[in-house]
Amino acid sequence: MQGNLARVKLLGRKKDEGDVEPVEADEQAVAAGTTAPKGKPTPKRNESAKRRGPVAPAPMTSAEARKRRKEMRATLTKEERRADKEQRRASMNERRERMMSGEEAYLLPRDQGPVRRYARDIVDSRRNVLGLFMPAALGLIFVMLAVPQVQLFISPAMLVLMVIMGLDGVLLGRKVNKAVNAKFPDNAEGAFKLGMYAAGRASQIRRMRAPRPRVERGAKVV
Repeated sequence: MQGNLARVKLLGRKKDEGDVEPVEADEQAVAAGTTAPKGKPTPKRNESAKRRGPVAPAPMTSAEARKRRKEMRATLTKEERRADKEQRRASMNERRERMMSGEEAYLLPRDQGPVRRYARDIVDSRRNVLGLFMPAALGLIFVMLAVPQVQLFISPAMLVLMVIMGLDGVLLGRKVNKAVNAKFPDNAEGAFKLGMYAAGRASQIRRMRAPRPRVERGAKVV
């Protein structure tokens, strides 16, 4: 009888202060930094916590990048604008110097790759008649303006010069393609496109070529 009364008392007793409901235990576990019991959903973080604002996407075009720089400079002081301008100038000079030195990551797409580098070395190692085009054209124009009497001879001279340079460009293109095919038999460069690339570089004054020549005139390119 006493055992039954004790059992009824235990079933009907009120909660002591030490007894905690399961929900309260979950909340205490979350407050203590522990995970919720298995089968319970993970509690959400405090909704009042600060959230970072949306990050602006990267500019898609150069015009958009210039617009953003302009808007940013509008909020800068005079000293900050001057420092930003000097930093951008230094960055551009560094990139140009690395491009001129032939670093692959800084080259224009038309100059990238071992095939184009090899073609440039072949062009830079020889004396090209095409390289005389600009000086010869300027010289003939100067003579024509200084001595009008020789204008009748200027046009034939220019025509002969252009024919000679055209022949030199064809021979250079064939030489470059032959050397490239021997060294890179699996290259995907078109013969005409590579020949035009070589002729275009040969027509430039040597010290103005970009990237700058790596080999001296007369050097053997292998």
